Amino acid sequence: MTLYRVALFCALAGFLAGRPLWAASLGADTLAARVKACTACHGEQGRAGPDGYYPRLAGKPAGYLYHQLLNFRDGRRHYGLMSNLVEPLTDRYLMEIARYFADLQVPYPPPARPVVSDSVLAHGRRIAVQGEPQRGVPACTHCHGERLTGMLPATPGLLGLPQDYLNAQLGAWRSGQRRAHAPDCMREVVERLAPADLAAVAAWLAAQPVPVPAAPAAKSPPPATAARPACGSDRVATQGPP
Repeated sequence: MTLYRVALFCALAGFLAGRPLWAASLGADTLAARVKACTACHGEQGRAGPDGYYPRLAGKPAGYLYHQLLNFRDGRRHYGLMSNLVEPLTDRYLMEIARYFADLQVPYPPPARPVVSDSVLAHGRRIAVQGEPQRGVPACTHCHGERLTGMLPATPGLLGLPQDYLNAQLGAWRSGQRRAHAPDCMREVVERLAPADLAAVAAWLAAQPVPVPAAPAAKSPPPATAARPACGSDRVATQGPP
């Protein structure tokens, strides 16, 4: 994060948590104004940051965004700036933020040109679309939708994300820096794949254009089977603020 973004983040963090006295000059106290603390890194309208590490928020399932905000606040995901930003916020306020970004329908940019070989892309596609049954690895499409645009209520799409971000998140799952509610199915899946496999999947996903429309599928992920580990996230997916 640049020094400019750090300064802007610090200035806006208090505004997200509650309108401070000095903010009177910023105009109306709306949620759109408050989430500028988010878009300072995640890009205008939550379209994604320009550096490849701050993912898109716009159009993702509200249930997914809500539970990721909870994960940052409650220690299942680790990134200091995010954790500090959401630490004072209530469940209901986090859901308001999640719904705000979920309702934003803005176009995706074209994918970046792949920087890996065709054989690597083919390997990544095979895992993403067919899985590795002999290793107990389901296809990405099994949980994230046939079009890989996600599934309601809380499974995110995998397209339209930078390769660096995908690599970082898969690595975080593998190292335990990113966790979900037990049983943590993503952790189980990435542990069954080699780093080269994960890199190939990330490269192929990042190279795919996002279909139009890009809305998540209006159905829940399938139940756990021998080919798909049970996911604790499925159990909490429909749980909203108390």
